[in-house]
Amino acid sequence: MFIDYVRVRAVGGDGGRGCCSFRREKYVPLGGPNGGDGGDGGDVVFEVAPRLTSLLDLKYHPLVRGRRGAHGRGSAQHGRRGEETIIAVPRGTVVHDSATGAVLADLTEAGQRFVAARGGRGGKGNARFVTPTNRAPKFAEMGESGEDQEYVLELKLIAEVGFVGLPNAGKSTLLSAISAAEPKIADYPFTTLSPNLGVVSLSDHRTLTVADIPGIIEGAARGKGLGHDFLRHIERTRVLLFLIDPGDEDPLETMGVLEKELAEHSPAFAERPRVVAFTKLDVTENREAFSGIAGEMGHVHGISAVTGEGVPALLEALWEAVQRALRTEAEVEEEPEAERVYTYEAPFSIRSTSSGFRIEGRKVVRAVAMTDFENEEAVRHLQLVLKKMGLFRALKRMGAKAGQSMFIGDFELEYEPGD
Repeated sequence: MFIDYVRVRAVGGDGGRGCCSFRREKYVPLGGPNGGDGGDGGDVVFEVAPRLTSLLDLKYHPLVRGRRGAHGRGSAQHGRRGEETIIAVPRGTVVHDSATGAVLADLTEAGQRFVAARGGRGGKGNARFVTPTNRAPKFAEMGESGEDQEYVLELKLIAEVGFVGLPNAGKSTLLSAISAAEPKIADYPFTTLSPNLGVVSLSDHRTLTVADIPGIIEGAARGKGLGHDFLRHIERTRVLLFLIDPGDEDPLETMGVLEKELAEHSPAFAERPRVVAFTKLDVTENREAFSGIAGEMGHVHGISAVTGEGVPALLEALWEAVQRALRTEAEVEEEPEAERVYTYEAPFSIRSTSSGFRIEGRKVVRAVAMTDFENEEAVRHLQLVLKKMGLFRALKRMGAKAGQSMFIGDFELEYEPGD
């Protein structure tokens, strides 16, 4: 089954808990804290696997969780980091933010990676909190939760040549004749229900990758027929091969329909190199019709995928068109790398609400989430951390009153003014 559009939720692995432990060693009367840190949670990563041609696996497994980090232990034993969870995706996968639709990554090369959800940071053990005034801290951090992200994955096939034509124009027949692909072929419209890829072998060890796209009908760019679901698959092709049946009522009008639908789908097709071929010349009526059309349209190819007539010349023309496209791409100057700009990120932001104050910011949310609220010493440490961040001063300037609620992440805390 060919699946080219899925929604995926990726959850990074949780960080391991830090350990609260003290040395218990013979002949060492005043052993110090030796709790180890928890390991970081494992990331969830999209990685291109050339063997894949569909997003089928993710269709039925849309939730992927990373591996959690191991907890810290006594004797300063730190927990192991969680292993990465690799999600294999095919070449040509575009990663979109599920909320905004923004493109976050375009995965086109084998082995290319995108970190979908980062694992949470492991909690620090009590040995990390020793200070001159607190030589024996009796608390440790909780592990941080991993990121929870949702994406839309869209597959756009990567091929050098894309076949474009109305239903039953002979696209699948040509693909089966020039490659090892085995598309379904029948004498009724919309035989091809999903794109098919094929590799064509030419002389001198040359190869072409071609894609057979389901037939386009008038109105496809607006959602009619099957072609509208797959027009995006020819966006990446370097050359378009228009296949037209000379037996159509008006073959020139057929060409106009195809051009119009491509233009409505994406303006990028206007500059895309194209080759035109008329098919099914093994039919006498089509051969006669082609003789008249060729004079009107100029340089076009006439072929019969059944007998092989004209196919070698067409493949050579496609090869030359692809090479010209590659040379044009190589001549395009690369844009200068944008100068890196460093910006200051505030540790928190405060928004007044009807029920209190909503406080946001990665640092402050992480500090609260990793606090063990059942440990009084851990809570006192959190108060010191928030005070050093300047949170309490900021709340005071905003007119916060004692007892008002502070919403930080998933937690609701009570504001108590300090000195």
